[in-house]
Amino acid sequence: CTGATKAALASLECIDRGGTILFFAVPNPTVKLPVPINQFWRNEITIKTSYGAAPKDLDEALNLLCKKKLGVKNMITHRLSLNQTAQGFKIMSIAGKSLKVIVQPNEK
Repeated sequence: CTGATKAALASLECIDRGGTILFFAVPNPTVKLPVPINQFWRNEITIKTSYGAAPKDLDEALNLLCKKKLGVKNMITHRLSLNQTAQGFKIMSIAGKSLKVIVQPNEK
C-alpha cells in the first residue's frame, strides 16, 4: 500500500483468504484504520510492514515534491486500473522500460 488512506482502506477490504497486505508506506500517524481482526484471523490474512526511509528523508522528499523541484510525472511509466493490478506486478517484475507503475483504483 501507499501512504494514501484510501489505498490502505481498500487493501483491508480487497484482501482475499490467505492473502498478505504489505504496508511499505503508511498514512499520517493520526489516521486510524479499522482492521476487521476477527475476519483476518478466520481467513488467515497477514499484515506486514516494511520500513523504507527515515522521517528526515521523507520530509526532504516531500519538500522537494511540494516545491515541484522533481519531474515526477516523467517517472510514471504505466497507469493501470485496479483490475489490471496483476499486469502491473508483472510489468514491474520484468523491469525493462518500467520505472513507476501506478494503480489508479477509481479508473476503468
